[in-house]
Amino acid sequence: MIKIATTQVWVHDQEAALRFYTEKLGMEIHEDVTLAEMGNFRWLTVGPKGQSDMSIVLMAVPGPPMIDAQTQQEISSLMGKGSAGTVFLDTDNCEASYKKLSARGVEFTEMPERRPHGIDAGFRDPSGNSFRLTQRLPMA
Repeated sequence: MIKIATTQVWVHDQEAALRFYTEKLGMEIHEDVTLAEMGNFRWLTVGPKGQSDMSIVLMAVPGPPMIDAQTQQEISSLMGKGSAGTVFLDTDNCEASYKKLSARGVEFTEMPERRPHGIDAGFRDPSGNSFRLTQRLPMA
């Protein structure tokens, strides 16, 4: 069987991202390893508490020689627009989760709204990555 174990989001600042994901979203650190042999590359993953089989890599946007300067700028530009991808988070109660995360300082771009697939709200992380918070409901 094949299953998803890890996904990645680009971040401008791994420490700021770590604070956001742990303090505001309530996730926990899964791995935090710095590899000296790779120029102090930091492998930093987080995930929802109690979901140890799925992690999000908080990947710093690399520069040369890994990625040329133009590509680095393009990635940063897409992040700022919320167009570098979307992470979908499921919740049992979108309105309650919205209130809890808002109280922790998460700034929502879209308030909870009923849609064909459920109740859905949107926010971005400090790097501009797009998130959807969804309470799934049976579709007609």
